[in-house]
Amino acid sequence: MIQASIVAAAVGLALLALQVSGTDISILLPLAMLGLGVALFLARDMPKFLKVFLSVLAGLEGILVALSLAQAFDAVPEMLVNYVPPASMPVGATIFAFVIFGVSRIPVIRTIMRIADRYFTSHASSEIRLPLIGTVRASEGAIGTALLAFLIAINLGQVALSVRLNFFSRDMFNALQEKDAGAFWYQLFWVFVPLAAVFISVALVEIVSQYVLRIRWRGFLNRLYVSEWLGEGTHYRMQLAGHAADNPDQRIADDLKSYIDQTYTLSIGLLNQSATLVSFIAILWALSQGFTLPGTDIPVPGLLVWVCIAYALLGTWLTHVIGRPLINLYFQQERVEADYRFSLARLREYTEQVALLGGETAEQHALNGRFGMIVRNFMQIVRRVMRLQVFQSTYFQANVVVPYILTAPYFFIGKITLGQMQQTVGAFSSVQSALDFFITSYSTIANYKAVVDRLTTFEAAVEAVRQKGGKERVSLAPSHNGDLNVAGLEVALPDGRVLMKADGVAFRQGEATLLTGPSGSGKSTLFRAISGIWPFGTGQILVPDGQSMMLLPQRPYIPMGTLRAAVTYPGAHADYDDAAIKEALRAAKLPTLADRLDEERAWAQTLSLGEQQRLAIARALLAKPDWLFLDEATAALDEPTEAEIYAVIREKLPETTVVSIGHRSTLSAFHDRRIDMTMTEDGLYAPVEKRQPQPAE
Repeated sequence: MIQASIVAAAVGLALLALQVSGTDISILLPLAMLGLGVALFLARDMPKFLKVFLSVLAGLEGILVALSLAQAFDAVPEMLVNYVPPASMPVGATIFAFVIFGVSRIPVIRTIMRIADRYFTSHASSEIRLPLIGTVRASEGAIGTALLAFLIAINLGQVALSVRLNFFSRDMFNALQEKDAGAFWYQLFWVFVPLAAVFISVALVEIVSQYVLRIRWRGFLNRLYVSEWLGEGTHYRMQLAGHAADNPDQRIADDLKSYIDQTYTLSIGLLNQSATLVSFIAILWALSQGFTLPGTDIPVPGLLVWVCIAYALLGTWLTHVIGRPLINLYFQQERVEADYRFSLARLREYTEQVALLGGETAEQHALNGRFGMIVRNFMQIVRRVMRLQVFQSTYFQANVVVPYILTAPYFFIGKITLGQMQQTVGAFSSVQSALDFFITSYSTIANYKAVVDRLTTFEAAVEAVRQKGGKERVSLAPSHNGDLNVAGLEVALPDGRVLMKADGVAFRQGEATLLTGPSGSGKSTLFRAISGIWPFGTGQILVPDGQSMMLLPQRPYIPMGTLRAAVTYPGAHADYDDAAIKEALRAAKLPTLADRLDEERAWAQTLSLGEQQRLAIARALLAKPDWLFLDEATAALDEPTEAEIYAVIREKLPETTVVSIGHRSTLSAFHDRRIDMTMTEDGLYAPVEKRQPQPAE
């Protein structure tokens, strides 16, 4: 690919040299078409996002070549002659194709495009409603590709309009200098007004189209990232493993939005400015061919082009030197902002506990400390942005007068007309603006790099958890005898240290079992291994084939929304009728909630822990699982209520096998069998069945 890049660069430079030297169009156009063909051939392994740019350029070039040839043979209607773009545009399109190819070889660009291509190569079925056409059904990737291609075409068309307006400026100012009223009004009403009307109409269509593309793009990637984060318990394992992906919620909600907005803005902006550069640089070269080095008679072909390039290179280098620290500062700002928001949300979740402990002062101190980190990092950004802004303001103010300073002497000696001077100034400003893209967008690029880093590290964390779980992990396999069997199991912590072991242990179907043992002996971890969310360790668990399981933790999860959603979670609302839900609440000793199903509030903060545990029991009564694992799921209840709950479970779920974790001695009465976590000679805990006392003979 290095050789291919060299060939591509050589063809592009050759075309540029021929263009600025004023080579005949009959030579330029075939070379431009050949060059674009080479670029398309080399682009076979390019990211899909960038391939779309090349494909649109190919289509546009075909149109431009056809128009240029038609004009060369006087085949363009007289009323449209003033609207045909200059012949340099096809060459500009080819040169830009090679620019895209070169950019696609940069490693960081390939990383960015890999994220984008997850959308544009999608085969998920979708549809879109188009004005005057109706509903179109296609894959989401095809819809996104079509929208992107349409927007690229619009932006390239806007560049062509800008080039045509540059010639309009020349002709209008020449008419003013020559006091030709007829030519002035013709240029104003028959050239400018139609072009301006098209420009405005196209801009409105672009606004609507780009917002449709952005929201569809974000919606697809949002679903993809959420699926990967939640899939196979990855979100839980990431937290356990401690991989470098802080605040995944913020990365999905905020960073993903920023990535899409900035990818579109920067890529289309780069397209626009690059197309502007290659289109106007030939104009500027031709206009400044006869210019001499200021103060001398030494001719310098294309003097203003070299001045533009040197001026922009100096500005770009100084901008990078001043603004480079912003990349890391923006990364840190995203992190501390997310940490602060999470702290506030966490406080809202535990308001009762904080109030009971009188922890308001401690919380205020902690929140002030986190906000102080935001302020300190933000002020570093402000100081760096101020330095960058001072330099950029000085630089861009100079841009206004530099082209006039360079062209005025030639106007005063009559070497150029006022129209040519104005056209030269306009072309200089357009080329300068294109070359200054990096300078004007530096802060955005720095923030964009931080966003991309946060998304790639999030993806890396997800992948690391999956790979780690795939090497040595607890495996689940079907059991065909109806029992739950554990064989050769060693449950480990995320760092690899073995916590407990179990071999030859069986939880028999239809037999209520109580699992007891000291805190930290691995009881809850064993439950999590059985449920499949704890992969760390080795061994095998044989799970009853085709049977459903439900695990109720000590502190149940209560989603925000209606009480109906909280009780039926994780099932759908329509799975249960109101009568069943109300009956489950009453059976779980929550009769006062039975008539509040459609009430929306933060139930996790409204209900006590005991009420939350009983609500979780109501879920089990609705779901009717084959196996119900209770991980101290009644620990917040008083003993009489706990006894009533176990009685309800036995009555309402007679076919359900119950396995409980608990410390209360009273729990033994509700179970047929007891297993204790006992420390073995090697210092590890293992489940050992405790024989029930035999009745006296």
